[in-house]
Amino acid sequence: MNKNFFVKVATCAVVVMTAAMFTASGAELGGPKYDVDREWPKPLPDRWVMGGIGGVCVDRNDHVFILNRQDVPEADLNAGHLAPQIIEVDTAGNLVNSWSSPLLDPRLHSCYFDKDNNMWVASAPSGMVQKFTHDGSKMLMQIGKKGVLDSSDGTAKGQPLNSNAAIFFMPSSIYIDPVNGDVYVSDGEGAGSNRRVAVMDKTGKFLRQWQPEGMTTVHCLSVANDGQAYVCNRQNSKIQVYDKQGNFKRNIELPWTPYTKPGDGKVKESGGAVVSLDLSRDPNEKLMYLINQNNAVVEVIDRESGKILSTFGRAGQYPGEFDQAHGIAVDSKGNVYVAENRGRRVQKFKLVGQ
Repeated sequence: MNKNFFVKVATCAVVVMTAAMFTASGAELGGPKYDVDREWPKPLPDRWVMGGIGGVCVDRNDHVFILNRQDVPEADLNAGHLAPQIIEVDTAGNLVNSWSSPLLDPRLHSCYFDKDNNMWVASAPSGMVQKFTHDGSKMLMQIGKKGVLDSSDGTAKGQPLNSNAAIFFMPSSIYIDPVNGDVYVSDGEGAGSNRRVAVMDKTGKFLRQWQPEGMTTVHCLSVANDGQAYVCNRQNSKIQVYDKQGNFKRNIELPWTPYTKPGDGKVKESGGAVVSLDLSRDPNEKLMYLINQNNAVVEVIDRESGKILSTFGRAGQYPGEFDQAHGIAVDSKGNVYVAENRGRRVQKFKLVGQ
């Protein structure tokens, strides 16, 4: 037998072992188990080259929308064409639609679909959130002004103001109340920016805000059907829970430990333990899905108890592994989609056992 045969066998063994380790990760805690869908998405057309993926969201048709930051190294374009900013893919992995707009900011951060299936986009450095038609053909609303931040001098160099106004300093994520159309924005993606949750009505008029205690950044939020608002304390390893008026209810502590002990014994953040979250689509929204970027895993959490039921993923570039996971979304079938900024891709994970 030749040398190439043994190389191929060894490579296959590594891939199979990696997949087995990944799939078994949920079993360790006895909770739901997920496996990566290696056939999703299908190859994109026209030699598209992706940049960092800022976020991902799912519409009411279970179509997945990918936020492509287009920050592609120039050398990569020798081999392909820059992919559009917004890419829509169905649950089977087929490309449905794509679009770009000069109205968007390049550093896309998150997206959300309201009850009318309109798409909302937050671009962290821009100072604005925007509402588009489902196909991106028209911008329906903009809250805030592009390039004008809620700071002492209107720029990123100024001091954050956390003003009682519909103006932002690094908006990170969005939720639209299906009952009255109120717009919830976590405002404060980066250190040195705002640290608040701002609420506007459906016309964009400022209603109220609250400033979660002990947060260096306010990196993400999600609001459940029962009115509980889950706000990400990225650096302090917990989710802080409020009602819609901003009254504090409880903390969900999510401690983590490095797999390799630091030489000096001091645990260091590499990205944050609470980076992005989404809720399951069942009527009671029983589960939360949370990106723990420090450990390069997704944690599946019981929403009521705050207990971690299972995890999946690990650091790396193979299928089922993560290179700076940054955004997460769940569809009505329980499939989980994870966007990687550095990895420049979105992966689909299927439920394979309880």
